[in-house]
Amino acid sequence: MAEWYEQSFGEDYLLVYKHRDFQGAYQEVQKMISWLKLPQGFSVLDLCCGMGRHSLALADAGYKVTGVDLSGVLLREAHASDPEGRVSWHQGDMREVPLEESFDAVVNLFTSFGYFEEDGEQLRVLKEIYRLLKPGGRFIIDYLNPAYVAAHLVPHSSREDEGNQIEEHRVIEDGFVKKQIAIRSIASVLASDGGAAGLDTTVAGEEPARVYHERVKLYPYEKFRALLEEAGLSVEQVHGSYDEDEYIENASPRMIFVGVRA
Repeated sequence: MAEWYEQSFGEDYLLVYKHRDFQGAYQEVQKMISWLKLPQGFSVLDLCCGMGRHSLALADAGYKVTGVDLSGVLLREAHASDPEGRVSWHQGDMREVPLEESFDAVVNLFTSFGYFEEDGEQLRVLKEIYRLLKPGGRFIIDYLNPAYVAAHLVPHSSREDEGNQIEEHRVIEDGFVKKQIAIRSIASVLASDGGAAGLDTTVAGEEPARVYHERVKLYPYEKFRALLEEAGLSVEQVHGSYDEDEYIENASPRMIFVGVRA
């Protein structure tokens, strides 16, 4: 049976997360540049690059950028946004990246971490980051803040977009934050509502919901830092968001680790 991350990053992902824009990525990259302190022309790997928003922003800032992602759909979008071929795009698993070269920096953004059941699998990812960094190379890992997630979790939300109803259910369970996403055409939803008025709810030809799951393991600050150190990655700074310099455990929305290959 396919893992959730092999199923969820497809065509419907583009619909569910269409609000993630390129302008925001450019602003975040400017902050990352100030943290990394790398001269233009240095090499940067965007690990789990998705649609390539940050990869392209880094390329525009003067870096030699490589993007790696498991999703062929998201890489297709990345290629479409990069007709000049400014970024070198590759498909691969973050636990075993199909590259032998080393980089001056590796970035892993927007909680592209914690996807696996076992700590050992997450550690494999961090050891790959270590392997892919040059000695003294720098890294950024942008991860959620578990305490903030627990305090601000929205159990259910629903919206309409492009003729679809998108429902999201969220729960913290067994050390993971889990999300179920159900997408149905609004026409199909209306047909079901008709059934609530006394019609047969099993309308012939009714479209079933397209259901996806997301799951991220929750690592508190000390545990995450211990994993980084076990992989040989030394933390220099931890930021609470792209607008904050200081990480505050119960208040910061994110844990953005900045450091160096030890």
